[in-house]
Amino acid sequence: MVDTLLELKSKGECLLALVGGSDYKKIIEQIQYPEIFDYIFSENGVVAHKNNEQYFSENIVNFLGESKIKNLINYCLLYIANLDIPKKRGTFIEMRNGIINISPIGRNCSYIDREEFCAYNSNNDILKTFRSDLINEFGKYNLAFSIGGQISIDCFPIGWDKTFCLRHIEGISNEIYFFGDKTDIGGNDYEIFHDKRVRGYSVTCPDDTIKVLRTFLDS
Repeated sequence: MVDTLLELKSKGECLLALVGGSDYKKIIEQIQYPEIFDYIFSENGVVAHKNNEQYFSENIVNFLGESKIKNLINYCLLYIANLDIPKKRGTFIEMRNGIINISPIGRNCSYIDREEFCAYNSNNDILKTFRSDLINEFGKYNLAFSIGGQISIDCFPIGWDKTFCLRHIEGISNEIYFFGDKTDIGGNDYEIFHDKRVRGYSVTCPDDTIKVLRTFLDS
């Protein structure tokens, strides 16, 4: 993947950007060579870095206020406490600048725990049901909820989904291409994948992404 991205950049007319729901530190831990990206948009672009220097940040606490934040967190903790799943670990709620991440199993679960939860969730729709209940309870707060990754739900103000990052790059390029795997309704790539400003590609793995990129490079 890295070689393909570097080849793409060598064309000289391409800017590379990465957008994710995780915070900046976690994104940096997950990618091998952050320096190849011109932009890194963490927390859906609510925190933005250019050439690894932060230049923009918003905050969900300021948007909601402490009373609504407390109501949401109390509800989630009680919901998870009453949830009968095979395993629970820790860090069920993670506060970020632009997102509140909610995980029934807990974000500090091991890789094996994660895989077991994914299999259990596939058969029991834990995240889908939790998301639906959160929408019914807190839609009045103008909050959106999407399934982010394998083990959690992202909560953010309506409009603070991944389309938020587009404001940082609109006008810089004539065409914006997006690659993501959670492009179905309820996934955290859905809104940006269907945004009219973007040409979206639904991919399932890095090899799938490379295959599409090769069509650009070989044309």
